[in-house]
Amino acid sequence: MPNRKLNPKLLWIQFEDVLVPRLGLTVWDRAVYHYLLRHSLVIGKRRLHFAVMSVAHALRLSNGPVRQAVRRLDELGALRKTGHLVEMRLPEHIRALREADGPPAALAAAPGTDKDRPSSTLEATDFMSTWALRKAIHDRDRGACFHCLRRTPAHVRCLDHVVPRARFGRNSYRNLVSCCIECNTLKGDTPAPDFLRILYRKGRLTAAELDARLLALKDLAAGKLRPAGF
Repeated sequence: MPNRKLNPKLLWIQFEDVLVPRLGLTVWDRAVYHYLLRHSLVIGKRRLHFAVMSVAHALRLSNGPVRQAVRRLDELGALRKTGHLVEMRLPEHIRALREADGPPAALAAAPGTDKDRPSSTLEATDFMSTWALRKAIHDRDRGACFHCLRRTPAHVRCLDHVVPRARFGRNSYRNLVSCCIECNTLKGDTPAPDFLRILYRKGRLTAAELDARLLALKDLAAGKLRPAGF
């Protein structure tokens, strides 16, 4: 991959038309992905040694949003982080996109060549827009809070944005989970993986349940947890 000559136009199309909408990237995710890609694969380096502080300084951001963006990109498979080393992935090599859209060739197509696959309609669906769509998310999660796993009666059940709306999280089935009111209130704008670890420290989740919930977050982002009938 380091020796491959990149096509800037195609890479930009893949990023804007596929990567961003499919994975629901925030403006911070986008800025960090751009920066790390620019200083690695774009100049022919497979791996990049970096520090959150230096990236934050270059992007004129605080450390917190950059750290969260790196963590989220890692969870989505857009990069692989090991200590202070990061290995970037081009859009066609990101597993979540391949599973959602079929073979890598779909990512290389020019805009407008998508043949109206059912997945395209699903990805564009606002699951907060109607009662039936909201219920589809609750039904998918089988009446349990996605975070703490407690059975949740309908009258104390709500939907939670894994990536908060304040951080430009979408109303996609990939970003909505059934949630008890208590977890929804406590989580606030806390990143979902961090909130799950808080529940673990409070004794609300076992170690095995924490691992399963973190894996479920990856499956959710990858589009594996589709509502029934879609």
